[in-house]
Amino acid sequence: MTPNSFQRHSRTMALSGLMAALSVVILLLGGLIPAATFACPMLAMLCLLPVLRECGEKIALVLYAAVSVLALLLVADKELALFYVFLGYYPILRPGLNKLPSPLFRILAKCGLFTAATVVMYLLILYLFQLEAIAAEFAEYSAGFMVLLLVLGNAVFLLLDQALDRLSMVYDRVLRKKLFH
Repeated sequence: MTPNSFQRHSRTMALSGLMAALSVVILLLGGLIPAATFACPMLAMLCLLPVLRECGEKIALVLYAAVSVLALLLVADKELALFYVFLGYYPILRPGLNKLPSPLFRILAKCGLFTAATVVMYLLILYLFQLEAIAAEFAEYSAGFMVLLLVLGNAVFLLLDQALDRLSMVYDRVLRKKLFH
């Protein structure tokens, strides 16, 4: 192993470990604040951006998988942990979705991904994991209200997409130069 190769591997390991730890801390904090059930997984997704840019998709996927396992093991709020498990990979998938030719098709694909992941997640929560608190909460909702929640969730997901776009630009233009060069 050459000194340059060793240095690159060390930097990859250090950055990945730091971002994994930060992601898990963010997810743990979400378990303490009830209103952060969806905000904290989205913030944890942001930790994938530097790893994706500096180390590539494979390392970012390993980071996502490691954080997902740690979230399932350590985070008390299983809904929060599962939200990260089902959508935490989005920053890695996003560049591929952005290459789709039509802007309308890109938006539909992103909303379809969010909707499918969310529906599957809640079906697992209700029928496989049988989390009583969430089942009781859903029993109070009408079908129309649940559809409204899903539509609002899609709107927030599209805002997350815009935030990822802008934060990626900030990272590339400002932070990357300061941190790594």
